[in-house]
Amino acid sequence: MALQELVTKTVEGLGYDLVEIERSAGGLLRITIDHPWVPGTAKGTELFITVEDCEKVTRQLQFGLEVEGVEYRRLEVSSPGIDRPLRKEADFQRFAGELVDLTLKAPLGAAAAGQVAPTRKKFRGRLERVEAVNADTPADAQAAAPAQWQLLWSEEPPAPKPGQKPSRKKTELPVHVLGFTLDELRDARLAPVVNFKGRGNSAAAEE
Repeated sequence: MALQELVTKTVEGLGYDLVEIERSAGGLLRITIDHPWVPGTAKGTELFITVEDCEKVTRQLQFGLEVEGVEYRRLEVSSPGIDRPLRKEADFQRFAGELVDLTLKAPLGAAAAGQVAPTRKKFRGRLERVEAVNADTPADAQAAAPAQWQLLWSEEPPAPKPGQKPSRKKTELPVHVLGFTLDELRDARLAPVVNFKGRGNSAAAEE
């Protein structure tokens, strides 16, 4: 059995969601788990992974890995950090409205339209879902179509020159919009911003 299949089957069989599998130098096998997301769950009421959850998954994985003869030196099962990866459609639905970091597979090129560098691939901004429904499209085709997403961000204002006093006048920065589909992404993660009032942040910014 392939490692991905084995880990997925084990983690989901115990009632958890597999977030990520990583193999590191030295034989470390790192598994990241979370509680399954239920659409409609109010933010701030989600369950968090505990030490007991990690221990339960570790025990079951150790047994399965031994049976399948998977080579590794150390197994680590953990909860997602503040830079939680977004991999599946459900991840994007769950964290819509949050500040995220995206890396595209290919640079913007001509799509940059002179607003940003055409070689740029990394962005930080507010994740939003675009509901683009064509009235002439059958309902079943609409449901099967991949969701379209967009990122909203503003460029950081230029830093004051040495000896120049920063202006007290608040300047409204233009908001940029980056539309994308999940197959265009190389990587996507929650932006590692510490906010003691919760995940929500008040302003989108560029990485």
